[in-house]
Amino acid sequence: MQVNGNPFRSIWLSQEKPEVLVIDQTLLPFTFKVRTLSTSSDTALAIREMVVRGAPLIGATAACGLFLAAVRNASETHLQHAYRELLSSRPTAVNLRWALDRMLPLLLEVPESGRADLARELAQRICDEDVATNSAIGNHGLTLISKAAKACPHRPVNILTHCNAGWLATVDWGTALAPIFKAHDQGILVHVWVDETRPRNQGASLTAWELAAHGVPHTVIADNAGGHLMQHGEVDLCIVGSDRTTRSGDVCNKIGTYLKALAAHDNGIPFYAALPSSTIDWKISDGVRDIPIEERAEEEVTHICGHDSEAGKLVRVRIIPDGSSAANPAFDVTPRKFVDGIITEKGIAKASEDDLVALFPQDAETQKI
Repeated sequence: MQVNGNPFRSIWLSQEKPEVLVIDQTLLPFTFKVRTLSTSSDTALAIREMVVRGAPLIGATAACGLFLAAVRNASETHLQHAYRELLSSRPTAVNLRWALDRMLPLLLEVPESGRADLARELAQRICDEDVATNSAIGNHGLTLISKAAKACPHRPVNILTHCNAGWLATVDWGTALAPIFKAHDQGILVHVWVDETRPRNQGASLTAWELAAHGVPHTVIADNAGGHLMQHGEVDLCIVGSDRTTRSGDVCNKIGTYLKALAAHDNGIPFYAALPSSTIDWKISDGVRDIPIEERAEEEVTHICGHDSEAGKLVRVRIIPDGSSAANPAFDVTPRKFVDGIITEKGIAKASEDDLVALFPQDAETQKI
């Protein structure tokens, strides 16, 4: 995608040094800065502190982190240590485990002298595959937007999304936003309702920034405004991302997604999750019971960060009384009965085990419960 007229991915391997470069998402939308990662510990910290975030990007970043570990010390002991450190950096997104489990066995099959080169090749392949996968998700999701556009030929298709599932959440293109970018590029009139997505405001800061950079009409709304808009016919379609989806079709996504799905269901509005197959956890069927929900620091709720235009800098302020505590579950689970479909790189499936297994029979068999 484009930043100030220049093409960028959210992560890339340096051609000159054994380093990984990422866009620091904690500074957006006010400052665009590229951060250099030199070790697997740097990489784990970047994932933990949400310098990089979004399930597909977390997976790609973990792969790059294992490459950096192999450069420093390619012994099995060190690689296993790096594997555990990276795996523990965030608990919910299944892509993290998927990327590490894909790489580590292959690295251990070759002599130590060849592991760094192989790790670089595998990490680059995972990044490149992510771009192709998300482009395919965009193509399949585009059919839904095209259909909606035919039903309202004289106005834009109004799409509501939650959190950030654009190119910043992946290596490029995005998941939930990929169909929107493609629809806009084809001249289809679209307008996006962007949930602010408290407490970290990834919608207000990242999704809005991406859409503005691409010229897509959009409006940022408070998280609790979505249901009202649906009641008044101002939402045609909901598309969200996912950090982990069960083999049965339960969708785990940023906290607040479940409430949007309930409102969409009550108002007869189609609700879709867009995700790569690497986000499907074939080992679990009950998302509410079995998906670990990350509990993040209460300071993300008690404080908020914004740009002070007079001082010309970012400031962080407390927004609740001293002495009050806060809870901060980062994700919730939307049961499959509230999901109309799952948009993947191979097509759109119903949120059911039968449909997902039919679309990805090999993955379902090799990773089954």
